[in-house]
Amino acid sequence: MIQRREFVALLGGAVAGGPLAARAQQPAMPLVGYVSSASEDASYMAAFRQGLADLDYSEGRNVAIEFRWADGKFERLPELIADLMQRRAAVIAVGGITSGLAAKAATTTTPIVFLAADDPVKFGLVTSLNRPGGNATGLNLLTSELTTKRLELIRDVLPPASVVAVLVNPRSPESEPQTRDIERVARSVGQQIRILNASNDRDIDAVFATLVEARDAGLLVTNDALFSSSRDQIVALAASRAIPAIYDRRAYSDAGGLMSYGTHYLDGHRRLGSYAAKILNGAKPADLPVEQSTKFEFVLNVKTAKTLGLDVPDRLLALADEVIE
Repeated sequence: MIQRREFVALLGGAVAGGPLAARAQQPAMPLVGYVSSASEDASYMAAFRQGLADLDYSEGRNVAIEFRWADGKFERLPELIADLMQRRAAVIAVGGITSGLAAKAATTTTPIVFLAADDPVKFGLVTSLNRPGGNATGLNLLTSELTTKRLELIRDVLPPASVVAVLVNPRSPESEPQTRDIERVARSVGQQIRILNASNDRDIDAVFATLVEARDAGLLVTNDALFSSSRDQIVALAASRAIPAIYDRRAYSDAGGLMSYGTHYLDGHRRLGSYAAKILNGAKPADLPVEQSTKFEFVLNVKTAKTLGLDVPDRLLALADEVIE
């Protein structure tokens, strides 16, 4: 007969070699970190998760995901990325050129996948689009390269010879090349523009006060994390000052902005998640060419146009991928 003491010892040995021990010995799930210079966006997070799921990576089952948001404060990016590095992230995904530069400054070994709104070669994120080299690759959304089209679209609802103000964040690494490109495009189409700088919410308020005083007819808001994070403020000011404005992504139009033309950001985040999954599957960033965006959308908010007293040409209505009534 087995004595109680012997039974307890046997039971303890069985438990030690049982399911609990097996679980304890399982390797930790790989961590994918996501860092953006903008503010938290649930739709982007869902799209990123979907991209991972497309290649059979499910959060909590075989991968862990942690999101970090800088809320338009670029100075926070190094600490957010350092935190993910300390947690031994297997891949760091970044939204935006500025986040990409911060990640590249933090590591030359951890794989980085980026969602760039401008040419990543120009900013030194990769050596070339076809052969990225180093530890980074990703997608070029071509957002900044769509300025010509945005100028054309906003001019269609403005009186002839109108001045278009351009909102730029001078603290962004992208601001100088963006400004040069916009000035070049404006000259080529004969459009008079005025560059207005804003690097915080108070500056944005001041810019709109200036717009009213100068009676500039329209506004083009450049791609920037601060402006994206301050979307509701900008859209509300444009409405209260009766200023027609065009933006780089549909979230502004959904919030009441007049019109937006740019890359399909949800599709971009889904593809970013898929790129992270490819890295987890063993692909090297240096061997993955940078993809160019092929999906764009023009969204027109007719309700806002009526509030502003604008006569929207039929041509614009026909061009719109979506009309918000």
